[in-house]
Amino acid sequence: MSTRAATGVERIAMAFAQSGKRAALMPYVMAGYPTLAESLAIGEACVAAGADIIELGVPYSDPLADGPVIHAAGTQALAAGASIAGVLEVARTLSQSVPVVLMCYANMVFAPGAAAFVERLAQTGASGLIVPDLPEGEEGEVLRACELAGIALVPLVAPTTPPERMAAIGARARGFLYTVSVVGTTGERAALADAFAEVVAAAKASTGAPVALGFGISTPEQAAQAADAGADGVIVGTRLVRAAGEGADPAAAVGSVVAELAAGLLPGR
Repeated sequence: MSTRAATGVERIAMAFAQSGKRAALMPYVMAGYPTLAESLAIGEACVAAGADIIELGVPYSDPLADGPVIHAAGTQALAAGASIAGVLEVARTLSQSVPVVLMCYANMVFAPGAAAFVERLAQTGASGLIVPDLPEGEEGEVLRACELAGIALVPLVAPTTPPERMAAIGARARGFLYTVSVVGTTGERAALADAFAEVVAAAKASTGAPVALGFGISTPEQAAQAADAGADGVIVGTRLVRAAGEGADPAAAVGSVVAELAAGLLPGR
């Protein structure tokens, strides 16, 4: 019997296959918010409450894809001294329980060199990498580094992505295809269900990887609607970051919301 450790790509695939839900639940955690220690506790609370994969955000000064709530959390994390080294230690601990997918910006990857950055990430046991501002034409270097390290490079598509480009992106998706449900930055939205079916169908037609729907999903009802539309995974960010800043016990507050979201994705709901 082989004792080979599963690659990040394999761990993500297993998380989708074994979630026990209609769609895998993927909470977003801003590393370093409110503090690094509290963000680790928040991640652990997410796992205990039913998270299948953790998307771990790296605080950045100019986060183009982030709405005001996540942007503010990142700003506070940076002011409190959060660093790449500290974020990677959070990833190292959480990766012992669930696959962790790091979400960061291209400058962080290219400054030390893509190969060096990805190798450092792989050493934590993390499973994937999302780079929302990865320039077109420069993804090859990052993809090669990720392939060598067994890390899933997760691309994004949006409702505005042309069909030819969506097909090209879907063909190179590893782990899952991050499918943006709406045009714009991250943030909670009241009405989304009408858009889910069309965007999920387009994404699924472009890739053999699981399709995870994110941006704007904040309630158990919306999570269930995403599963109804055929999404293989549901990503929830702003709602959880907001919960982390609202109470005296951030981990308990976030864990409570994640438990509600997980319940909304159970079969028969």
